[in-house]
Parts: sequence; structure tokens; C-alpha cells
Amino acid sequence: MMKIEYTGAMDPRLCKAVLGETIPKLAEADPDVIYLDADLMNCIGTAKWAAAHPDRAINCGIAEANMVGVACGLASAGFKPIVHTFGPFASRRCYDQLFLSGGYARNSITVIGTDPGVTATMNGGTHMPFEDVALYRAIPGSTVIDATDPNMLESVLRQCVDRPGVKYIRVGRKQYATVYAPGSETPIGKAVTLREGSDAVIFAAGIMVHEAMQAAQALEAEGISAAVVDLFTIKPLDAEAVVSWAQKTGAVVVAENHNRNGGLYDAVTQVLSEECPVPCRCVAVEDEFGEVGPQGYLQKRFGLTAEHIAQQTCAVLERKK
Repeated sequence: MMKIEYTGAMDPRLCKAVLGETIPKLAEADPDVIYLDADLMNCIGTAKWAAAHPDRAINCGIAEANMVGVACGLASAGFKPIVHTFGPFASRRCYDQLFLSGGYARNSITVIGTDPGVTATMNGGTHMPFEDVALYRAIPGSTVIDATDPNMLESVLRQCVDRPGVKYIRVGRKQYATVYAPGSETPIGKAVTLREGSDAVIFAAGIMVHEAMQAAQALEAEGISAAVVDLFTIKPLDAEAVVSWAQKTGAVVVAENHNRNGGLYDAVTQVLSEECPVPCRCVAVEDEFGEVGPQGYLQKRFGLTAEHIAQQTCAVLERKK
């Protein structure tokens, strides 16, 4: 059961606290679940539990490629590995192992990449993956999720444990706006309509869902009716929902906290170019590297704000005329 509970308020829980609670619960409920980390257990609240359960939790050290190799070996032996590290190290640093030992060898592992995109904040450009979605989308049979809020995070993590293939969940460690009620089930691969609209549709994922809802409210005050659809599953994309909303509104805006090349915008426009060509605009990081700064500054720096979404919606409506 799923219930939308968006008010614009921030969830009091940190996403890292949800990970720190959910991973141990999954391991305790299923003896095949095993957790691996790259020396970041303290960063997501699993360190105390891991110390008490050394047979269920492995600190692989700052050796992410080796960690993924170990996880894939465990998967081949029937275990259900959950792997965590920061987003850039969960993607580009261990990509060959993900692609070959995971995808090619058909080993099922769940990878959590924390602090993706601008949520890396003060860790700076080296730790700020804008390309992680594109890399994971390129692995055949993969699942790619950009979590919307803490309640969704808990739901998709539970689903991923038993889902075949390489699965990637990208999520910040700090606060997100509440979008879904506690206990909500958000089925992987299904888009969620958060707001109805008739003039344009805004497809969003991750932290950009909150910005999209704020933009839609601002546009409503100007007499523009914008739908907001949560496309948290970037792969496999809910193509049916994408086409349906494009047909209804005739104008599409895609908002994402990653590079437009290979990310959500690319996934959406691939579908639309074949099934329903309509005017489209993108709110995403362009061809740039990250930099150091608070998240609010970085969102403005890279144009990842409700204001920019509203501007792009108005621009796409001009093309629709």
C-alpha cells in the first residue's frame, strides 16, 4: 500500500539512519543477506551492529573494486550481498567488477551509493558523481533507483535484496523532504503520479522530486497546470507512464540530480523519440564536474532548483504553441 504525504516539510530522519536500521533488519530476517562496506560503516550507522555481527558484516576497507569482487563471489555462492560506499566509488571506481563479475556473470548484488550528485556537498568535485546513473544504465539487466525520501528508501532496499541482477540505489545521507507515508510500498519499475496537471508534466527523481513539487505549486499561482511524476526507477523505466503523460500534456520537463547525458533525461527522451515526440526540456547538470559547497549553493550553481524547473516549464510551453 502506498500513500502520498507531501507537504514540503523535511523528514526528521536522516537517510543514513534509515540505512543503519534497515540493513541489520534485512540481515537478521534472512540468513543469506550479508553486508559489505568500504570503511564507511560509521557514515551510515551500521558500525555498532557490524561489530557485534562479524559473520554478517564485512569491512573491506578502502578497496571498492575488491569489495565488489567479494560481493559477486558471495552472490555466486547463494548469498544476497548489500554493498555500500560513496556514489563515485560505488560506480566509476569499481565499474569493471560491477560489469563483469556482476552483470556479465549474472551475479545479483545490491549496491548503495550514498551522497550522489550535489548531495556530496563539502566533499567536493572528486566525490560528486554526476555520471553514476549513466554507468549503471549501461550494465545489461541492471536496476537503477534514485530514492525520493526515507520511506521509499526502506521500501526499495527491501525489494532489491531478492531482485535479480545488479541493483544500484543512489541516495543522500542527510534529510530529504517527506513524499510518502511511513510503511508505503513503492514498487520498483512503476512511476508514481504525485500531482495531476494538464499543461505540462514534470518527471523527476531523487531530491528533484521536492523541487518539482515546489515548482508546480508556483506555476499553479501563474495559471499553469503542471503534473509531477516520480520516476524513481530510472531503469527499468516505466515507459507506459512516460508516454501516457506526454500524450496528455504534450510538453515534458525532466528534473534530475545528475548529468543529462545518460541519465533520466536520456532515458525519457529515448522513449518519447520513438513513441510520442513532444517538446522537452531538461533540468540537470550539463557537461561539468562538481565542486565544493553547501547543497543549497550547489543546486543554484548547477540550476537544480524549483525556480529553474518553473522556467523550463514555461519555456517548453512556448514550444508547445
